[in-house]
Amino acid sequence: MKHLIAGLTALFPALGMIGGEPVASEEHDEAVVTRVLADYYRAFSTLDVQAILPYYHEPSLLVNPQGVAAMPTHAALVATVAPGMEAFRARGYARSELTMLKVKRLSAGTALATGVAVRYKTDGQELDRVGVLYLLQRVDGSWKIVALVVHDADVRLRL
Repeated sequence: MKHLIAGLTALFPALGMIGGEPVASEEHDEAVVTRVLADYYRAFSTLDVQAILPYYHEPSLLVNPQGVAAMPTHAALVATVAPGMEAFRARGYARSELTMLKVKRLSAGTALATGVAVRYKTDGQELDRVGVLYLLQRVDGSWKIVALVVHDADVRLRL
């Protein structure tokens, strides 16, 4: 049946739409979210706060062991994240890598992603690692980070 629907959708593109909007499969959405987060990590690795702004929804929420910060605008996000990026730079930060990523679509427009962010120094040594949980929302066809929760790296969530 799945193959029949896929075949019909290929022949008649309108069958793949509801209310004029394309209907993406759960697997497709999970792959797109994975790509968005990989792109986000490349942008973050530049330590240019402007480079990460397109990945965040307005408003967004950041939660870490130090507390909770509501980001009503990208300007608020810059004010909160820029000092952390400078602290990474001072510690010899070179790049981040998202490992053990698991993505689960919660609805047609919402996804949850969890993994471990591994940060490396310029000499290639590991700087640190933290657990991360992202709540993403599809906005105008693009997936945006609505909430980021940083937690202990050894906490594993099963999706």
